[in-house]
Amino acid sequence: MKYTIDKQEKYTLIRLHEEKLDSNAAPQLKSEMVTLHAEGVHNIILDLSEVKYTDSSGLSALLVGNRILQEDGGIFILACLSDHTTKLIKISQLDSVLHILPTVEEGVDAVFMHEIEKDMKEED
Repeated sequence: MKYTIDKQEKYTLIRLHEEKLDSNAAPQLKSEMVTLHAEGVHNIILDLSEVKYTDSSGLSALLVGNRILQEDGGIFILACLSDHTTKLIKISQLDSVLHILPTVEEGVDAVFMHEIEKDMKEED
């Protein structure tokens, strides 16, 4: 699986450089997200702008990322989805579970908003 990782203070951006998020790429993506989480990453933005096709194993990887980060109070954001991936998520009724945004920049904004809200809750 081809991808790049950009670690920032508040989030990590993973850009997939694959056309397909399928049974070939999904296990590697899962293990990368689990590893990042184990290293202390709480917020991940996954840029899927190059992904044209996603199957059920790809969806499974996305759900794993979402679950491990939410358990820790973090946020998992999907950005730049293709029409195919968007349709698959809607058909699977996962659009209410996953955070989906049109651009990486909006994903970054959402991470910062999430962090501010989390800090405010901790002060209460």
